[in-house]
Amino acid sequence: MCATLSSMTERSRGSIRARVRAELVEEIKVVARRQLAADGANLSLRAIARELGMVSSAIYRYYASRDDLLTALILDAYNSLGEAAEQADAMRQTNATQQTDAVHRPSDYRARWLSVARSIRDWAVASPHEYALIYGSPVPGYVAPQDTVLPSIRPVVVLGGILDEAYKAGCLPKDFPQPRKKLRPLLAQVAQGVAPSVNEAVMARALIAWTELFGALSFELFGRFKNTITDLATWYEHQAEEMATFLGLPH
Repeated sequence: MCATLSSMTERSRGSIRARVRAELVEEIKVVARRQLAADGANLSLRAIARELGMVSSAIYRYYASRDDLLTALILDAYNSLGEAAEQADAMRQTNATQQTDAVHRPSDYRARWLSVARSIRDWAVASPHEYALIYGSPVPGYVAPQDTVLPSIRPVVVLGGILDEAYKAGCLPKDFPQPRKKLRPLLAQVAQGVAPSVNEAVMARALIAWTELFGALSFELFGRFKNTITDLATWYEHQAEEMATFLGLPH
């Protein structure tokens, strides 16, 4: 009986320690995101420790280095953006299936593309410093580990999945110009990861379209449209529509 109580007490203490640790890890990331907003990716673990009222050595129990903390923030940003894109597509499909006359219409693919494109902008506008961390200039001296790769392509996988389904359903043109021969093996390799059914010609257009969307966001968030485009939301919507047309997604 005593042994059982001792074991239960130890598990309870372990659970409390784990919860406290998780809460402190999240507090560290909250302060780090404030640093991102103020100073970019030039994070200081010592400054974060001071703001949290910790001795500087204590923070290293949670993050061994600045790069470890950067990786945690990068993973959070990629996964947050990926989740936004996935939820937007899932919601659009749910809405379509609730309308019996709209199920499997060719135009659904276009509507899904636009819904995901909007969700990406919504996330970026709401989280500009996180966007800058993952799509801005590389952080000097930082090399992203391999475990950031899959989270980084989550939005692309969503968009690629829409194109893959549209292609298999016969809703994309079959006469896109073939890319240069030298590029075809590279494009086929990319397609295997995000849209395995499409051919190299569709994949080439997809890469151009994705580059356009993220390039438009970078121009917007980094102030490159200053004194040029004032209605940035409408301009982005126009570009997303144009890229849907460029991909051959039907109206």
